[in-house]
Amino acid sequence: MKTLAASRPFLWLVLALPGAWILYRWAATPEAYGYGHAIGDSGDWAAWLLLVTLAVTPVRLALRKARVAIWLMRHRRDLGVASFAYAAGHTVIYLVNKAGLRPVLAEAGSPDMLTGWLALALFVPLAATSNDIAVRALKRAWKRLHRLVYPAAVLTFVHWALAAFDPTTAYIHIGILAAIESVRVWLQRR
Repeated sequence: MKTLAASRPFLWLVLALPGAWILYRWAATPEAYGYGHAIGDSGDWAAWLLLVTLAVTPVRLALRKARVAIWLMRHRRDLGVASFAYAAGHTVIYLVNKAGLRPVLAEAGSPDMLTGWLALALFVPLAATSNDIAVRALKRAWKRLHRLVYPAAVLTFVHWALAAFDPTTAYIHIGILAAIESVRVWLQRR
């Protein structure tokens, strides 16, 4: 029998806590916390959860039957969907700040915004098909579709580097992404 701490609803509660904290801080202290913090924190959580999701395969290949590897494999889709939820929240915060279609369209073609929109466009079908029904219906095509996560991840971190006031943190995360993918490729070939 599953304990509450091992249940999927509990995992989703834990994954939702940073989002609730972001919304609370933005609503309770808009002058101190403000748009810049809300957009930054939501983007950070989207990126961090994306990195954890991408790290699942190397962890599974390296640790095989370890409990952490098994747990991560069971919850990889949950982590990916949570990453998408934070990316969607990040987008909503951006749209609320722009307060209209005209300013959004005016910026949409700039490299920093274009990479973000392209990443989001790639993540939508991934999030929409991250459920058991889609896995069964798509069969082998599901795995091919979900390989879009790799270009989407690159676009996500390029968006971060281009949109940030100080891209240093984005460059560090790009290095982490490169390390995760290098280890994954090395372990898969081994």
